Amino acid sequence: MPLVGGIALAPLLVSQLARPHHRCSSVATAARRRPRALCRARCSATAAAAPGDGEVSRGTLLWRAAKLPIYSVALVPLTVGSACAYHHVGSFFGKRYFVLLAAAVLVITWLNLSNDVYDSDTGADKNKKESVVNIIGSRTVTQNAANISLLLGFVGLFWAFAEAGDARFILLVICAILCGYVYQCPPFRLSYRGLGEPLCFAAFGPLATTAFYFSNSSKNISSGTALLPLCKTVIASSILVGLTTTLILFCSHFHQIEGDRAVGKMSPLVRIGTKTGSRLVTVGVVTLYVLLAAFAVSKSLPSACTVLCALTLPVGKLVVDYVLKNHEDNSKIFMAKYYCVRLHALFGMALASGLVLARNGTLV
Repeated sequence: MPLVGGIALAPLLVSQLARPHHRCSSVATAARRRPRALCRARCSATAAAAPGDGEVSRGTLLWRAAKLPIYSVALVPLTVGSACAYHHVGSFFGKRYFVLLAAAVLVITWLNLSNDVYDSDTGADKNKKESVVNIIGSRTVTQNAANISLLLGFVGLFWAFAEAGDARFILLVICAILCGYVYQCPPFRLSYRGLGEPLCFAAFGPLATTAFYFSNSSKNISSGTALLPLCKTVIASSILVGLTTTLILFCSHFHQIEGDRAVGKMSPLVRIGTKTGSRLVTVGVVTLYVLLAAFAVSKSLPSACTVLCALTLPVGKLVVDYVLKNHEDNSKIFMAKYYCVRLHALFGMALASGLVLARNGTLV
């Protein structure tokens, strides 16, 4: 089943958090008498150094600029939404799924590129070496690439809309994209007012995940369009997806506080500081699993989802422990968002897998 293939893609996006660069060899030479495990750990720490590191290689900068692990935010809402549809009515359209996956990746590409463009305009990315604008040296080229990505993304989205025939799908997905626009683009730039996290939750959770669920509606020549009903399973799933996505955005601010404050970007962490922010991360992760249990008790999610998602608890604990320990260290806290990506991808994979297994009667 193509849906299983989509679920299996999630770990690939988080299997490598950072790419090593030339300093690994020198570290290995200096530590040749030390255990290999220690050498690998030091190499990994070097590769994951904060953006302010003056010796970061171009390869590492390109890896950071590509933000490949972040594209799990395109994969997870689509896969979970499609799994909800499969769980509810047994419908799944492979071609439509992969076209939507490509479209979602293109929209996220637009989001990332345009964010670099507008942060460059305000000076927020002045010292951000992995900014695409700073790497290629052209705002215009970056902006044009962003616009082309969005246009191509819309082509795929409207093709899926024509196939599904469900106006709710295209309406919700456009609302999700508009959240991305007002988040970063002038004249709104709501992220500068500290509203990025609510917008992120709405866009990737209730809007995008539910939209992708509706994308599995179908046209029938004899009876017309068979529209999927809105159900408590997709509502519960979308809330969980929105929460894990928001954790990624929140943790991405830790190492940017000084630069954000300098240009008047009042992110939540600029307002509350890293200590309180680290506690909020703990609250967010605990809330994720409390909601999972609540949705299980209320029968909003099948028990298969509860069991599989509970297996991600060690990853959630890893996020909490890492942020609490390193929230004041920019050279380490830079990696917090990637640990959140890992939680997001694995939790989403577990959630989608549980929905599929429950439908097939493997677990209920």
